[in-house]
Amino acid sequence: MKKRFVELIESNMRAIDRMSDRLKAGADFFGYSRAQLQMIVRLRLSGRAKLKDIARREMTPASNLCALFRNLEKDGLISREIDESDRRNTWYSVSAKGAKLADRAMDLLRTRVEEFFSGISRQDEEKLTDALETINKLLNKMEQ
Repeated sequence: MKKRFVELIESNMRAIDRMSDRLKAGADFFGYSRAQLQMIVRLRLSGRAKLKDIARREMTPASNLCALFRNLEKDGLISREIDESDRRNTWYSVSAKGAKLADRAMDLLRTRVEEFFSGISRQDEEKLTDALETINKLLNKMEQ
């Protein structure tokens, strides 16, 4: 059973990657790179976080994020704050301007997802919705 489970996870990851590529095709990233916009959205959704935690979550070196964040901070999209209790830590959060941009990007993504799935039957939509709800519940349970 575990082998089939892992195969399904891998297959779903590939399918989601292909869907993501199709959703992004021809997309307007509001003048920012896809990586910059994704970071703004992810930070908006997850909330204020330490650089080292973001780097771990994104599976990328903190030094790579520093350059990305420097540009976003310069544009007023994120704010950076040194942790006064431990000056080795830096907190990042989305500014009001960044939140507006993230919200616009999420609205665009929602519209594109709705368009992407507009051709499926009501029965298939219900099956997919039920499956996604089950996955979300199990993943949230595993986090606790």
